[in-house]
Amino acid sequence: MLIFDAHLDLSMNAMEWNRDLTLAASSVRAAESGMSDRRGREMGTVTFPEMRRGEIGICVGTLIAPCSRPENPIPGWHSPEAAWAQINGQLAYYRAMESAGEINLIHDAPALAKAVEHWTEVPPASSDLPPIGVIVSLEGADPILNVGQLEELYAAGLRALGPAHYGAGRYANGTNATGGLPPQGRELIKEMDRLGIILDVTHLCDDCFWEALDIYDGTIWASHSNCRELVPHNRQFNDEQLKALFDRNAVIGAVMDAWMIVPGWERGISTPTTAGATLDALINHIDHICQLAGTSRHCGIGSDLDGGFGKEQSPAEIDTIADIALLHEKLAARGYTSEDIAGILHGNFINLLKSAWAT
Repeated sequence: MLIFDAHLDLSMNAMEWNRDLTLAASSVRAAESGMSDRRGREMGTVTFPEMRRGEIGICVGTLIAPCSRPENPIPGWHSPEAAWAQINGQLAYYRAMESAGEINLIHDAPALAKAVEHWTEVPPASSDLPPIGVIVSLEGADPILNVGQLEELYAAGLRALGPAHYGAGRYANGTNATGGLPPQGRELIKEMDRLGIILDVTHLCDDCFWEALDIYDGTIWASHSNCRELVPHNRQFNDEQLKALFDRNAVIGAVMDAWMIVPGWERGISTPTTAGATLDALINHIDHICQLAGTSRHCGIGSDLDGGFGKEQSPAEIDTIADIALLHEKLAARGYTSEDIAGILHGNFINLLKSAWAT
């Protein structure tokens, strides 16, 4: 079955981690043998062949270049100008992969329909699988030098944007930060609304979350987030926030970073097996949202695999991204119907995009 993954840091892995995503995951791991510069070396899970093998045929591919601040645990660039250059390099990478036939960039409803048709008509065993469809999103607005550049990014293919990442940002406050939107952040969100850029509320701190929902009237999603009720942390959504997202017809992508799946994760100590970070534990988050909403229409997948970690911090069953396909039978075992499963694995995000791009 086709799988839509709403959050993959493909260009970051290619450019910052220097990974050749056209190779099998085993080859990328072998190339990193003995490297220790980054947590997750020799543990990568995401490459284009692995995505095809698991039928992850459409995804949201990010641009990401945070600006570094002393209090921010996430390293980044020391100036927004350098960050702006980095995301333009990442855009160039996606274009190069499109020219090579590895991906197709999806900008509109016809391109989306074509990608869905290709991936639902080609038999899974075929050796001639189509390119992977990629919708470009910006994770963290810090690289944008001024709000006027948003129109330039839209023309270049940007279709979704999360204003915040970790800490205090130039346009919004994110994970582990507090406080409302600065003036330029409110201006940014209004311009997103005008252009029809999807608002990704992932990573917004609680104050900015509520303010952004008040300002923005367009299509909303949470590309990669889980439930605060199950893992207490401000990175997750509480039930009040989830209900607000249901009211806006949003879809929430279940994220596979182990610390957001189970409580008590200790970095460098816990393992997926010892902590019980499994796909079944991930389904607990999906099920919580479904029970709260009374429907499965608000659930999807936003794995974030290789988002600064590897298989050492992924669900225990995940060796490569192809193993996301195991969710099909696991959801069925939990009583989800074939219609529910198709919606969670691809249909809910695709229907949201069809509605957003209808005009």
